[in-house]
Formats: sequence, structure tokens, C-alpha cells
Amino acid sequence: MGSKWALVLVIFMFVSLEGCLSQISGCWDEERVALLQLKHFFNDPNDPNWFVEGEEHKSDWPVEGERNSDCCQWKRVECNNSTGRVIRLNLQRARGWGLVEGYLNASLFSAFEQLEELDLSGNSIAGFVDNGGLDKLPTLTNLESLDLEGNMFNNDIFSSLNALPSLKYLDLYGNSLNETVDLQGLDSCKNLKDLNLGYNQIEKVVFPKGLDKLPTLTNLEFLDLRGNMFNNDILSSINVLPSLTSLYLSDNRLNETVDLQGLYSSKNLTDLVLSYNQIEKVVFPKGLDKLSRLRNLEYLNLEFNMFNNDIFSSLNALPSLKYLDLDGNRLNETVDLQGLDSLRNLEDLRMGNNPIEKFIFPKGSTGLRKLETLDLSGLNVINGSSLLQSLGSFPSLKTLDLSSSKFSDSTTNRDYLHNLTNVEELILDESFLHISLLQSIAAFTSLNSLSMFNCHINGILGFQGLPNFKNLMYLNMDYSNLDINVRQIIGEMTSLEFLSLFNCGLQGTLSHLGLCEFVHLQELYLSRNNLMGTLPSCFANLTSLQVLDVSSNKFTGDISLSSVKSLISIQELRLSDNHFQIPLSLAPLFNLSKLKKFYGENNEIIYAETESHSSVPKFQLNTIMLSCCGDGGMLPEFLHHQHDLQKVDLSHNNLTGEFPNWLLENNTKLESLVLANNSLAGLLQLPNHSLMGLTTLDISHNLFQGHIPKEIGEYLPSLTSLNLSRNAFDGKIPSSIGDMNSLHSLDLSFNQLSGKIPEHLAESCTSLQLLVLSNNNIQGQIFSTNFNLTNLLRLQLDSNNFTGRIPDSLSKASNLAGLYLSDNKISGGIPSWLGNISSLEDIIMPNNHLEGPIPLEFCRLDILEVLDLTGNNISGSLPSCFSPPSITQVHLSKNRLDGQLKEAFNNSFFLVTLDLGYNRLDGRIPTWIGRLTHLTYLTLSNNNFEGEVPTQLCKLKQLRLVDISHNNLYGHLPPCLDVTALHDSDHDIVSPSSISMPPIDSISMPPIDSISTPPTVPAYAPNSGPPMRKEETVEFITKNNSYFYQGKVLTGMSGIDLSCNKLTGLIPQQIGNLTRIRTLNLSHNNFIGPIPPTFAKLRQIESLDLSYNNLNGTIPHQLVELDSLSFFSVAHNNLSGNIPTSPHFCTLGDNGFDGNPFLYGLTLSKSCNGTKSPSPMPRAATDNGEDNDLFDMDIFYISFTVSYIIVLLGIAAVLYINPYWRRSWFYFVETRMTSCYYFVVDNLPRRLRH
Repeated sequence: MGSKWALVLVIFMFVSLEGCLSQISGCWDEERVALLQLKHFFNDPNDPNWFVEGEEHKSDWPVEGERNSDCCQWKRVECNNSTGRVIRLNLQRARGWGLVEGYLNASLFSAFEQLEELDLSGNSIAGFVDNGGLDKLPTLTNLESLDLEGNMFNNDIFSSLNALPSLKYLDLYGNSLNETVDLQGLDSCKNLKDLNLGYNQIEKVVFPKGLDKLPTLTNLEFLDLRGNMFNNDILSSINVLPSLTSLYLSDNRLNETVDLQGLYSSKNLTDLVLSYNQIEKVVFPKGLDKLSRLRNLEYLNLEFNMFNNDIFSSLNALPSLKYLDLDGNRLNETVDLQGLDSLRNLEDLRMGNNPIEKFIFPKGSTGLRKLETLDLSGLNVINGSSLLQSLGSFPSLKTLDLSSSKFSDSTTNRDYLHNLTNVEELILDESFLHISLLQSIAAFTSLNSLSMFNCHINGILGFQGLPNFKNLMYLNMDYSNLDINVRQIIGEMTSLEFLSLFNCGLQGTLSHLGLCEFVHLQELYLSRNNLMGTLPSCFANLTSLQVLDVSSNKFTGDISLSSVKSLISIQELRLSDNHFQIPLSLAPLFNLSKLKKFYGENNEIIYAETESHSSVPKFQLNTIMLSCCGDGGMLPEFLHHQHDLQKVDLSHNNLTGEFPNWLLENNTKLESLVLANNSLAGLLQLPNHSLMGLTTLDISHNLFQGHIPKEIGEYLPSLTSLNLSRNAFDGKIPSSIGDMNSLHSLDLSFNQLSGKIPEHLAESCTSLQLLVLSNNNIQGQIFSTNFNLTNLLRLQLDSNNFTGRIPDSLSKASNLAGLYLSDNKISGGIPSWLGNISSLEDIIMPNNHLEGPIPLEFCRLDILEVLDLTGNNISGSLPSCFSPPSITQVHLSKNRLDGQLKEAFNNSFFLVTLDLGYNRLDGRIPTWIGRLTHLTYLTLSNNNFEGEVPTQLCKLKQLRLVDISHNNLYGHLPPCLDVTALHDSDHDIVSPSSISMPPIDSISMPPIDSISTPPTVPAYAPNSGPPMRKEETVEFITKNNSYFYQGKVLTGMSGIDLSCNKLTGLIPQQIGNLTRIRTLNLSHNNFIGPIPPTFAKLRQIESLDLSYNNLNGTIPHQLVELDSLSFFSVAHNNLSGNIPTSPHFCTLGDNGFDGNPFLYGLTLSKSCNGTKSPSPMPRAATDNGEDNDLFDMDIFYISFTVSYIIVLLGIAAVLYINPYWRRSWFYFVETRMTSCYYFVVDNLPRRLRH
């Protein structure tokens, strides 16, 4: 019988063990299902930017249908190895960034019965659905840690936490807690040790008590109340926390006298932080024995309050204090440290940013004997010698910080610092020092670290230089002006291991610096100097060197012949921005087995076809930067042997071949690949496996073609920046790009892409900030209603075939800064919601079919810088309230705007370009235009403006181009229109040798895509990312030669066009002072009087048109000296006298002198000096048909006569050859003659017939 029971027991144990083993073979089914349900709320648990060390081997969360996946192997999930139950769940930022508040279904956590740690931070959770909090889950009894930081929970959260008896850690930092917070909901959390309520809006806290009215949080050790709104009363509430060891109350509203009696029961307190308040005095609690109750306090931070010198007398009751921070208070002049005499354990004292002059320490005192760190940064002392002398009272110092202080007017005796023989680290960064201080620190015989970053020295570092610190290992002198031999400064400190001389003004060669004897150097930084020559051969002695940075100098030479290849310990080599010759193969460095990072960009990259490809490098690089400037060739062969690459940049080298997908396959840790501006061609081939770590891919400016792979989002899901611009890709934009959840920048511009913007992209790329699709063939509406690009900053869709209206869904991009939609077929009105996006800086939508008025809501765009609506059908008047204070460019030409300008732009004081041409504006030019002192380009042409030219234009000293032609202006031209920007003595404008102006009669405002603003104003493009406008090539014709210019050189444009108005009076003599003007057009007005002789000073003018006026007198002979003149017209005036004769002046053509009957002289259409006359130059276009003859009349008469004779001869020849036609012709002539005879006879009067 017993044996039967034993058998049953064995079978039962076997079945139980089998069931147990089946459970621990993977995660529990109910927990797997719960996780997949949680995934619907936490829609981004596979965020590639989220990384925890040790989880590299774990897999992404699967889709819901993959039931067989082991959730213990998922990222963010940790299970108990014995039971297979989930014990840790990290869902930090699992909803992604920028989402609106959400409400979590807490019941989804009911399956996790053994959960110990739950992290829900950074998810914008505002609460729980259906009033179902964690208190409704009796299964979470093992939960010890709950992190809710960075959410939107309010005070109700505490009532949801009363069913967590094991809770030890609770973090509610940065939520929406406010006013009075009642912690009664934590009364069951008796094991709570760590509570963080920092950075909310709390004013008062009520701690829980039990039924016996005794406190329940008796085990609480850490309490963080930083960044709230507590006043001094908070301290009286803390007396119910007897186990408290750390209390943080910084950045609150504590002020004046703070009585710490509320900490009476917190005798275990070790850390107290009261910084960034307005406290003037602290009263520490004492017991019945009148001894301090805070005798265990070790860390006290009082920085940036309002304490004066009296604070020291209050600190003698803290015998265990080790760290004291009084930085940024009101300590001043002489500081008596007697109150610190009892602080025998003090190790770190910080009193920077106080106007301290010196310290007084009681004689015979034995206090502060353990002080090792003293921070006196940010001092500005009058008598620095007294302060330095008093530092002798700190003989145990090891670290002394005098950074950002001023001792430049104080001389220092070496004896002042003789007691500081234990100082090991001295920090003098950004200080103003007297040279004697550097010489006196010779007393620091134990010094091993000296930092003098951006240090200003009053005096000269003589031939003695710095003291000879035999033990010095670290020396940083960045940004110090060292104009003598470095060896003279650093002396015989051959023990140096770290030396940084970044941007120190060093000149000459490295051989003269005497660095080769520092054989212990491990890191040497010499970048941003003026060093030249080759790297010295003696650098081979630096066998311990691990980091060498000589970038941004003027070094030369082939590294194949340099000493670099002998640096056997080198790990990081920076040679960028020099004139080195670097083989693309890096063959000279193949023996440097420890080399990890190589920076060689902006040198001469050499490709040698004869190089051997058989050798294999000993190094395994993780970084290679070789961009610019190579002469072509294939990708280097050594890359095939690299497997640890993380960052690769081979751009601007004219490399050929195909896309190196093998590079991605061989380097699974690759983070950045930049191959821009080469000659790579073929298809874009993806690797055979997903590359989870790749964040940047830039293959722009190449010759790639074909379709962008459909699976690109699946294989490269972690990309944050993708640039495929300026290739020949065609087809549609892959929808899988929407799988790149972390994508910040996408540039597909200047390709041949078609189709529509994928809806998946617009819906899922929630992190996208820059979207550039310009210059393609994309069509359809811009976005659908499923638009979630809420973080979008700049949208560039110009030069496509988009139709329809600007979608209202775009209003979700509430931080949009730039909208670029030019050259499309967009119709409808301008959305009023654009005015609600206060971050907008650029609105650029020219050449579309937009219609309707400019919305009144635009008046809210206070930081708008550029507005371009050129070439649309915008109608109505400009809103009077539209005057953005930051706007620099306005382009509204070629629309249907009407009405008067009124007050629009009257407060836009930084306006540089104002283009309102080709509209229907009327009224007078407003007087407020004189307040736009930065105005440089002004065009109001082809409108209906009337009245006189406003004298306020005379106040605009920056004007360089003015076009108010084709209006109804009358009156005299103001003589004060003496544009100083066009004077020789003023601004440095492009010389005439570098740019020529077209010979035009009517100046048109330069298009915004071909002209740049001066450097003193913001450029017409975003500050970052790809260029937001294309450069247009402009042709200039001067003296029968064509010149082409692009971009910023067009800032040389300058001119005045007042043509086609009704201006009268004399042409002001002052116009002749505009010596840098290139085009002047005063034609088609009613000017009288002579041509001002001062025009002879217009040395750079290329087009001068005075035609169709009433000018009289002679043409000033001085004008023949205008060597740059390529178009000149005085046609149809009343000029008289001889036309000036000059080999140059005679090439301008004779049509410019027509219509002046009393003008005589050389027939300019004939050759000058016996040479062939030049071809006709471009003519001025006018509205008068008299001057628009298409051909010469003499040539017409001759050609007509010759043609007539040829026709007659042809008829005679035909009649002579063909008798039938001849008889018919004569019969026809006879018949016509007979008819004419009888017609005349019948119609003559009878008396004439007789």
C-alpha cells in the first residue's frame, strides 16, 4: 500500500515539474498578451533611440499575431530566470515624443503578478481610464519601484497608489501636481524610502498619518521637493519623517530667516540642499542638551542665496560636515573663518562668485586640516595679494579653483603660497592673472594638473616661462596667446602626459616648438594655430602618444613620408583642415594597429591607381573622415577589411563606382555614412539585413538612379537624417519611410520622383523636423487629413506639381518656422491659421494660383522674416496691422493688390527688400518709408502711385536699388536723393571688374532666388539644413561680351529707375555723387535743362537712359570717360551741338541720339577708326512706338527696289519662254486697258468730251 502512495507521489511530482518547466521555458502567455495590448498605447516601444546597456541582444516587440515570441527576450522587459515572470518593465518614452496627453488603462498591468519595477516616465500620461488606477489591481503587491517622471499626473494620482504595500521608490518629478498635495493615499506604503516630487507647482504637502495619528512614512529616507513653490512653512511639515537622510528644497520660495527646527526629529539627515532661494539666515535645531540635532549632516548646499559673513558663526554646530557650498552669496571683503574651526571633517569648500578680499583664520586653530578642495572661482578682487597670502591657512589643499577670477593688478610673492605644497590640481581657466602669480605657484611642488584655458596674463612669460613642475602631467593652455617658443614656456616638464595648446596663435614649424623630448605625452592638441611645414621626423620618439590633433593649421607634406606612421600607440589621429597629401588608401598607416579614429578631411586626398590592394591593415577603425578634396577613383580597398566602423565620411572626393552596400553589411555598428558630392552611380542597394544603429545616410550630389528601394524603411529603421537629394531617382517615394519613427531630416530634392507624398510618411514620422521634396514631379494634394508631423519645423515642396489648397491638417505643425511652396499649382486662399503659428519665419509661396486677400491673422506673425507671394492672384489691400518687427524681405509683386499702403510695414524697421511692383496700389508713397533705415532694395513699379517723390527716401542711407517707374508721380526730383550707399566712401560693394549690369531701360526687382541680402541682415534661407532656394544664373552684357554671375555676387546690383512718370524740373546735380551706381533710368518724364556735368563722376555706370524728356544744351564731353558705359540714350530731347567723339563713346550706337534735330557729329552707325562697327546692343524698351523701329529704312528702300526688279524680270522671262502664257497675258492686258478706257470716257463730264 505504501509503495502505491509513493508511486502516486512520484507521478504527481513529475507532472508538477513538467508544468513548471513548461512555464519557465519562456514568458507566461497572459503576460505576453498583456504586453501586446500595452503596445497599442505605447506605440513606440521599439524606439531605436532608446538604449539600455546590456539589451543589445534583445529583440523588438512583435506584432500581435506573433504568439510564439518569448517576451522575456523583448527589449524593455526583464523576467525572473527561475519563474519566467516579468519582474521589470521599462516603458520610458515608449509613446514617442511630442504626443498629446493620454490616459492609461491600468488593468493591463494585472497580469504582472511578480512585477517589481515599472518605469512609465516621459509618456505624457495624464491619468487612468474609467477611474481605474493602480489601486484597483491587488496583483501588484510586489511592486517596489514606480517611475512616473515627466508625465501629466495631477494630485489625484496619490489615491491610485494606496494598494502598493511594497513600494519603496516613487518618482513624480515634472508632473502637474499643484497647490496642496495630500499624501494620505500613501498611508499603506509604509516601506517607501525614496519620494521625488521635484519641479511641480506644489505649495504645501500633507504627510499621511495612521488611525493612531502617528506618521506612516517613517521609513522615508530621500525626499526631493526641488523646483516647487514652497515657503518657509514646509520645514514644519517634515518633522514626521524620522528616517530622513536627504532633503532637497532648492529653487523654491524660502526667504529671509529659515528655522530648521522642523528637522528636529531628522537626526539622521546627511544631505541638505537649500540652494537657489532667497535665504539670509539659517537657524539650526538643537536638543535639550543644546547640542545640534544635525550632527550627522555631511553635505550642505546653500549656493545662490543671500547669506553674508554671519553665516559662518551658524555652522559650528555641524561637526560632521564634509561639503559646504556658499557660491554666489553676499560674502564680502574680509571673511572670518572662526566659525568653521569646529568643522574638522570639512573636505570641500566652495565660495566662488563672492567679493571676498581675504580670509582671517584664528591663530592656533586646528580646524579645516582636512580641507582638500577650495573653489574661489569668479572672484574680482582689488588686492589679490592679500587673498592669495591668506590661502596659506589651508595647508591640506589638493585642488584650488581660481577660474574666472581677476588678479591681473596684483603681484604675488612666492612666499605667500609656500604652505600649499600639497596642491595637485590648479584651475586658472578664463582668469586675468599677473605673471607673478604663475611664477609664485612654483611652491606647488606636488602639482600634477594645471589648467589655464583662455587665461589672460598681465605681463610677459619671459625666458623662464612657467615653473619647472617635475610632476606635472596635465597642462591645458587653450586660447592663450603664446607668441614665443613653447619650450620656453613649459620648460623641462618632460613628465607631461597631456598638453593642449588649442588656438594659441602658435606660428612657425613644429621643429621649433621642442615637443619631441616629451616622450611621455599621451595626448597632444595643437589645432587652430598657424603652424606650417611638415611633421618633424623626431615625432617618431613619441611612442606613448595616443591622441594627436594638428587640425586647422597650414601643415604640408605627404603623410606617406611623415613620422605619423611611426606612432605605434596612436588611437586617434586628427589631420583635418591642412595641406597634407593623404592617400585615399591610408596605406602608410596600415601598421598602426591601435588606430581607431582618423580625421583627414579638407586636405589633398590622393588616389593612386598603382597602389597594391593585397595588404591588409592592422587597424580596425571606428571613425574615418576623409571628405574633400579628392581627385577621383574607386572606394578604398581597405574598407573591405573593416568591421567596427561607426562613422564614415568620404564626401567631396569625386569617387566612382556603385553604392557600397557591402560596407553596411560588414559593419553592423555603423551610425553615419556620408558619401555626398561624388560620382557614384547605379542603383541604391540595401544591405541583406536591417541596420539598427545607422542614424545618418547622405548620398546627395551623386549619379544614382532608379527607384528608391521600397524596403528602405524596414532595413534602415533608425535613421534620423536621410539625404538622397540631387541624384536621378525616379518612381514614387517609398511608403516604408514612414517606418523611420526617429527621422528628423528627410531631403529627396532635385530628383525625378513622382506620385504623391505617402500617407504613411505623413502619419508616422512624428519626429520629422525638416522635409525637403523640392524640384521633383510630385503631384496631388500636399497632405491628407492623416497628418501627424507635429514637430515639423521646415517644409520645402517648391518646384513640383502640387495642386489643391494648402491643407488645414498642416496647422498641427504648431512649431513650423519655414513654409516653401513656390512654383506649384496650389490654389485657393491663404489659410488664416498660418497667422496662428507664431514660430513662422519664412512664408515663401510665389508662382502659384493663390487668391484672395492676405489674412488679418498675419498681423500676429511677430518673428516673420521673409514673405514671398510673388506671381499669384492675391487681391485686396494690405492689412494696416501687418508690420512684423523682424521681417527683412517682402516680395508681393505681380499680384492684384490695390488700395493704399497706409500703415502696413511702418514698424518693420529691419526691412531690407520691399517689392510691391506690378500691382494696383494707389495713393501717395507713405512717409513712414523713411523710418525703414535698413531698406536696401525698393521697387514700387507698375502701380498707380501719385504725388511727388517723397523726400523721406533721402533718409534711407542703405538704398542701392530704387525702382518706382511706371507710376503717376509728378513734381521735382528731390536733390537730397543722394544715396550714400552708392558713394565711394561708403560700403564695400562688389567692384565693377567682377560684375556688370545689363543695359536695360526699366529695372525689375531682382528675383528672390537670384539675389542675396547683405551680410548685415538675415539671409533669405533657413539657418540650417539644405538651401531653401535655388541660385539662378544671370547674364550681363557689357561692350558686346556676355558674363554670367550667380548668388551673392549679385549684391553688386545698384541703380535708380524713375522712368515713365511725370517728373519735371532740372535733374539734380547731386545724382552725380552716386559714383557706384550701375544703372540710371530717368526716361519718359518731363525733365528740362542740361545734362548735369557731374554725371562724369559715375565711373561705374553701365546703363544711362535720359531719353524722352525735354533736356537741352549739349552732351557733356566728360561723359566719354565713362569706360563702363554699355548703354546710353538721350533720344527725343532738345539737345544740340556736337556729339562727343571718342573711340569708346562711338560704340554705343546711334539710336540713342535720335529725335534731337540740332544734334550733329559723327554718324555712329559707321565704323570708328576704320574698324568694323559692332553688332547692335540691346535697346531700351519704351512705351512709345516711335522709337521701336525694327529695321533700318535705307536698307528697306534698297531691298524693296531690288525685289521689284527681280519680280519684273521673272515675269518677262516666263512670257518669253511660253507662247500660250504670252498670248494670254497680252489678251489680259488689252482687256484691262479697254475697260479702263470706257470707264474714263463714261465718267468724264460731257463738256470735256467735246
